[in-house]
Order: sequence, then structure tokens, then C-alpha cells
Amino acid sequence: MNRARPSRTTRAHARSGAPRRPKGSGGGQSANRGEFALPKTTVPALPAVESFADLALPTPLLAALGHEGVTVPFPIQAATLPNSLAGRDVLGRGRTGSGKTLAFGLPLLARTAGRRAEPRRPLALVLVPTRELAQQVTDALTPYARAVRLRLATVVGGMSIGRQANTLRAGAEVVVATPGRLKDLIDRGDCLLGEVAVTVLDEADQMTDMGFMPQVTALLDQVRPGGQRMLFSATLDRNVDRLVRRYLTDPVVHSVDPPAGAVTTMEHHVLHVHEADKHRTTTEIAARDGRVIMFLDTKHAADRLTKHLLGSGVRAAALHGGRSQPQRTRTLAQFKSGQVTVLVATNVAARGIHVEGLDLVVNVDPPGDHKDYLHRGGRTARAGESGSVVTLVTPGQRRDVSRLMASAGITPRITAVRSGEAELSRITGARTPTGVPVVITAPPAEPPRRAAARASASARGRRGRAARGGPAGKRRAA
Repeated sequence: MNRARPSRTTRAHARSGAPRRPKGSGGGQSANRGEFALPKTTVPALPAVESFADLALPTPLLAALGHEGVTVPFPIQAATLPNSLAGRDVLGRGRTGSGKTLAFGLPLLARTAGRRAEPRRPLALVLVPTRELAQQVTDALTPYARAVRLRLATVVGGMSIGRQANTLRAGAEVVVATPGRLKDLIDRGDCLLGEVAVTVLDEADQMTDMGFMPQVTALLDQVRPGGQRMLFSATLDRNVDRLVRRYLTDPVVHSVDPPAGAVTTMEHHVLHVHEADKHRTTTEIAARDGRVIMFLDTKHAADRLTKHLLGSGVRAAALHGGRSQPQRTRTLAQFKSGQVTVLVATNVAARGIHVEGLDLVVNVDPPGDHKDYLHRGGRTARAGESGSVVTLVTPGQRRDVSRLMASAGITPRITAVRSGEAELSRITGARTPTGVPVVITAPPAEPPRRAAARASASARGRRGRAARGGPAGKRRAA
């Protein structure tokens, strides 16, 4: 992936004027809309560094960085690490893939190292919106946590809550969690947040978009007063502003990584297609030489397209919320390895998925709003690589997509295309599929006994919350 707080009532809420945003043209980005005025830092930030060796990192962490081949900090790391290691609150804008996992992970581990958590009482917390991102953060931090002898626990829905409870009861210094499952474990008495001294919110904008704001604020209210808090987000909208004003004290603000629409190595294309030709056009793009993520609105549509592509000779697999977490993990592994070349996905894949060398994202169904567009597109053109985001638009969708692009600050290249045409191939690499059906070994389904046990445990958790007067039916992380 690279590669002493005052009381809440005395926190400063001063904010400056509108944030500066770069402008672009010809497939680039204009001033980004809908973002809040960034807080003005009262205490000046420490200067950026050029090397990890310039930082006050524990020797084992420096050694682990070298062993992992991480030698030069990414911009967001160089800018934030001197301040976060000093215990400052941090507000950072950065896409997944920008290096922000180590930007918050290294100070979290460095400032927790040498302490031992009591059972059920973690010392540091990372909140993320999705299971995939939780696993990605855990994978990225594991070698560094091991180097300083810290225990990590991943707490997400779709996995055995009993095993997660056992891990927390055994003691874990660092917890990486989705809000819904962490709340369940707290309600069961398996986790207490009163000793958490470092808290991170990653992809904060998606957590607010997914309706997790009440759960997130309830969790943040439980961590130790006076602790350090870091918030990272790809977009800084008004919902995130509420979290910043309530929970961050004089944060150091860094927006060194632009929003997806401002990435100079990313091209944006709107392809005008006829309704009757859209299916064929999609199939030809999927048959390209190279991997592609295709986004659709619903899991049923994703399954239908996947079945059609397999029958046409394209090595495709679906990734959506209807699959168990082990199935989703294996499907993603198949895509990363190249066994699967087309990942047909719903928005579950729009965050927390990092695939090296992915140069094309296709919105088969245009996204519902500009933030979804930016997050989908953020799967490509990462860490300086180039990539394209293509949106297929039928005549009846043109007005809505034009508004969406304007809200995203994108000026796309618009081209009318038909299946089989050279222009479609030039933009996307589309080609005629072989027509020879292929079979991808499907990730095995969860054993019925285990699934039944998990369902029973979930039901017990709901009954327990009801008995304690807690709310039932809260939304869970995807």
C-alpha cells in the first residue's frame, strides 16, 4: 500500500474560507463542489520529511519498512507523519491507494508500542466502512504490528462473531472494525473502548453516506477523552464536517492527494450508446486484453452480466453484498491474480479495493451521485499510474449524467460509439469475445452448519439488544 486534548466543550471550531482546488480541462476536473471550508490550524504544522529515517519511529518499525521495500514516503505520509507521531489530530484527504494506510497506521502503532491491552480493552481503533477495506488495512499493518509485538483484531460483519469475541477477550491492542459489528460486540460486553488512546476514521465520507453516522458518533463518544484522532477521507463533504468539528481538536490539515476527478493520469470518457446495443458493447469491452472492473446498480444485474460474460468466453466473476465474506475475499484474490479478468461489481467494490495495474473502470450503470462516481473511478490511476473511467450512457440518461459530471467537477470526453467500431476499441480495448464458454471455479459457499450457527448468533445478538432496550435492525457495514 505504498508502498493533551481539551474537553469537547472547549474545542475550537474556527474555519477559514473556501478550500483551494485545482482546475482542469479536456477530460479533467473543475473546482470541486459541495465540500466544507477546512479548519484553520492554530498551532503550525511540523514540516514534511523526505525520508522515513527522518522520523521518530521505533527501530523495529524502520526495519520493517525496509524489509517491505518501503523506502520513500508518499506525499500524504511525508506531510502527516511528523505531526501524527507527535500526537496531533490529523484531517487528511486521500484516496485509497494514496498511501494513507501507513500515514495513520505507523503513528498508531508507534504510539501504542510497548503497551499491553487487557482483555476486551483495545488501545487503538481504526473504523472503516466496509469489510474489504477492513481486511486491506489489516493486511497492510500486520507486518508492522508484528515488528512491535502488537496484536491486531479485525472486527467485521459476515464473519463469526464468536471468534471475534474470543480474539478480543484474549486481548488485542489494535482493532480494525466496521461500525455495525463493533457495536454488536460492545452490546454483548465483549469490547470496551475506554482505553482507546488513538482513533482513526478511514473513508469517513462513505461511513456517513452509508448511514453509519449515529453508530460512528456513539463509538467515538466511548473512546478515552484526550486521545488522538485522525480522520481520512476521499471527499470532504458537509457530513464529514460534523465529525471534524465535534471530534478533532486543532487538527493538522493535509489535502496533498487530489480528489479522483483531479488526478492528471486519469481520463474520463462518456460513451453514448443505443439501448439496444449497450449489452453487446459491454460484452466487447469485457473481452479486452486486460483486467477491468464493471460497476452495475444491483447484485442481480451483476450476476446476470457475469453469467452472460462467462457464456461468451470472458473470465468474469461477481462481487457484491449477496456473497459471503469468504466468497468475496476469494473472488478478489482471483481478480488480483488474473484468473478472473472482469470483476462485475456493485458499489461494495468502490472502496477498499486496491489492485495493482488496473487501467480501466467501466460504469455499465451510471452511478447515483458524483461521490459514487469518484469512488468507483478511484480504483484506477492510483499511485501515479494511468487509467480511464468509462461511463456508458443511453439517450434517456444523458441529462442526469451531465449533471453528475458537473457535480463531480469532471469534464469528460464524450463519444458516440457502437459495438464493433474502431473508436470503441481505441478507447477501451474492446474486441469480439471468443464465444467459447468458460468456467471459473466458484468460491465455495459457506457450510450450512456454519451459516446456521452464524445466523443463530446474529439472532441472539438482536434479542439481547432488544432486551437491553437497544435499537434493533441497525444497518451493518457491507
